[in-house]
Amino acid sequence: MGYPDQRFDVNLSILFTELPLLERPAAAAAAGFTAVELWWPWIETPTPPQAELDALKKALDDAGTHLVGLNFYAGQLPGPDRGALSVPGEESDRFRANIEVAADFAASVGCTALNALYGNRVEGADPQVQDALALENLVLAARAADRVGAILLVEALNKPESPLYPLVSAPAAIEVVDRVNAATGLGNAKFLLDLYHLSMNGEDLSQVIKAYAAKTGHVQIADNPGRGAPGTGSLPLERLLDELKDAGYTGRVGLEYKPGDRPSAEVFDWLPETARADR
Repeated sequence: MGYPDQRFDVNLSILFTELPLLERPAAAAAAGFTAVELWWPWIETPTPPQAELDALKKALDDAGTHLVGLNFYAGQLPGPDRGALSVPGEESDRFRANIEVAADFAASVGCTALNALYGNRVEGADPQVQDALALENLVLAARAADRVGAILLVEALNKPESPLYPLVSAPAAIEVVDRVNAATGLGNAKFLLDLYHLSMNGEDLSQVIKAYAAKTGHVQIADNPGRGAPGTGSLPLERLLDELKDAGYTGRVGLEYKPGDRPSAEVFDWLPETARADR
């Protein structure tokens, strides 16, 4: 058990960001990783030119890296936004325009997990109207994911850093997962269990794991406080990942932490090189 027993991937939207996007897969490979994940890389547009999608696919292929997780369009992320799908008007339309683009790109690179960030509450908008819109859009996203053999992920964030985001507990995200699955009958909506976010919310992580491991489709980690690499804070991440494995979780663990003031390539010393390649 322990870290060497896990399957890790690197999030290239928070690590290796000192490099241009197309150089990051090779940098991850040079650090020993073969699996990577990404937030939607084109924050200005849900429908980038095909040439840009092709260039990213080529960069992944040339590096020998496998994209295992991709966010749908989520607005300005990093930035003030936390998703687009529950935001009435233009942002919801942009999310819808992105659904098939993201699903088709995922299919082209063999990515089987698509994360749909819920979006912030909007001043003056009825929360019930936002939730109804969210369900409509999540159903469309779940069907698109199913078409390409992927799961749809729903993530809980943390209230201190995302005060306008309504899904700031594991039960809140699970409720949405259950609603989507009930609406589609597909069963491909899953929980994205981020140990950093849940710890920031003060949740009992062992209890969350016990309760929701079976509904979890992906896991992400960072230490707390600081959102740095494992060992820079006080979260017992190695033990918690063992608990997830014991609870039946067999998926990957995304490294979604900040490198601090060190180059990204130097913030993996907590993980033996032999344990970095996907298996």
